[in-house]
Amino acid sequence: MARGAQTGAAVDELFEAAASALTEIASGRRELRAVRHPLGFLCLPVRREGEHGICIHVFDDATRQTAQLLTTSPVHAHSWDLTSCVLYGEVGNLRVRVRERPEHPTHRLFEVRSTAAAMGADPAAGALAVDWIRPTPHLVSCEPGPRETSVAGGIYTLAAGQFHTTVVPPGTAAATLLLGRAMPGRFDLTLGPVHGRPHRVVRQTCDAARTARAARTVLRRVDGCHSR
Repeated sequence: MARGAQTGAAVDELFEAAASALTEIASGRRELRAVRHPLGFLCLPVRREGEHGICIHVFDDATRQTAQLLTTSPVHAHSWDLTSCVLYGEVGNLRVRVRERPEHPTHRLFEVRSTAAAMGADPAAGALAVDWIRPTPHLVSCEPGPRETSVAGGIYTLAAGQFHTTVVPPGTAAATLLLGRAMPGRFDLTLGPVHGRPHRVVRQTCDAARTARAARTVLRRVDGCHSR
């Protein structure tokens, strides 16, 4: 079932905050670089302050088609509580049930440790955005759970440790404003091959021109579907 646009001051405030940040990025007044996420979207790391973070995630066919080859499955769990507001488009959030099953596993659980640059917290030029992906002893199986679909103005939440995957229909574009709060003692997790080995993934960082173009595109689409 689709969750329709939610009304009220809270949603308006989120859209205004997103538009303000995008305007600063598009004009070059805010110095940050977009990062190509391995899951096939563009991340604009708007702010990192202690345990709190704000990002804008941009989904489109061009980004998906040029994404690097995924080394694990798209099923993952965050180390932080997530609140996400859809700025435009349609975003599906498929929850996934994961359980220990060493006798007949379909996947192995992997722990993901990311550098500061991968999380958007290190503005130093040339800093590598790296995910270190390490297998754990946990052999598991998974099955799809409930799917929640949100459209522009819709808000969804996800607790740290909840496995899920994000689904944006092919041929469509979407963007979300994401608010995260890191939970102590938690690590990002993903499902990978049973016999997968430790490895690293280097995220591609965009230059200033590509980052500004992305911000302008998102801002134009946000203006087209929401009256500020």
